[in-house]
Amino acid sequence: MFTGLIETIGKVAGVKSLSDGKSFRIECRFDSGEYELGESIAVDGVCVTVEEFDEGGFTFSASEETLRRSTLADKRIGHKVHLERALRLGDRLGGHIVQGHVDDVGRVLQLKRKSTGADLVIEIPETLRSYVVEKGSLAVQGISLTVAAISAGNATLALIPATLQKTYLGDLKSGDGVNLEVDVLAKYVESLLPGRRGGIDEEKLRQWGFG
Repeated sequence: MFTGLIETIGKVAGVKSLSDGKSFRIECRFDSGEYELGESIAVDGVCVTVEEFDEGGFTFSASEETLRRSTLADKRIGHKVHLERALRLGDRLGGHIVQGHVDDVGRVLQLKRKSTGADLVIEIPETLRSYVVEKGSLAVQGISLTVAAISAGNATLALIPATLQKTYLGDLKSGDGVNLEVDVLAKYVESLLPGRRGGIDEEKLRQWGFG
C-alpha cells in the first residue's frame, strides 16, 4: 500500500523485452541499504517488485497485463518516473490509500500554468468516470491529487507549487498518457449497491442501517 506522496524521481536506465513483458532498470537516489529483494515500489503509480538492486538503482519486471493497463509500455531510456516505497505500519497517511493497481490510462488535455501553480485537465476513461468526484482523491502517475472540478468526463486537478517542484507533472503535454488509480473506497461502496454483480440486496442494507 502507498500514500501517493512521491519520494523521489528516478530515470529509466534500461529496458529489455521478455517473452511475456518487459524488464526495466531504474536509476534513483534511494539509499541501497533500505532496499530488500522482493519489496514493493510504486513506479509512476504501478506497484512493482524489486528483483535486483545496487547503490545506483533497481530492476523490476512488468507483465503484459501491467503494460497494457499503464504507461510503462511507453517508457524509454532517459524517461523520468515517480517513485514511492511501500507504506510501513505506523507511517503517516499524508495522501490517500493507493494500492499501486492502475485502473487505466487517461489523456492530458491541457496544463494551464498560473502565477504559482497549475491546473491539469485530464480526460477520464468512461469506465472510471463514476468513481471520480469533485473534491475526491485520484492518483495520477502515482501522485495523490484532489479533483478540483468535473466537466463532460474531464477532471481538473489543481497542482500546487510543491507538487510541481517535487514531480514531473509540469513537463506533461497535451495528448500524454497518465496512469490513473481511482479511490478504492469508491469501488467497495459500488460493490455493496443492490443490482451490482456480487452486491447485497436492499433487505441486507436495511439490516445494516443503510436503508
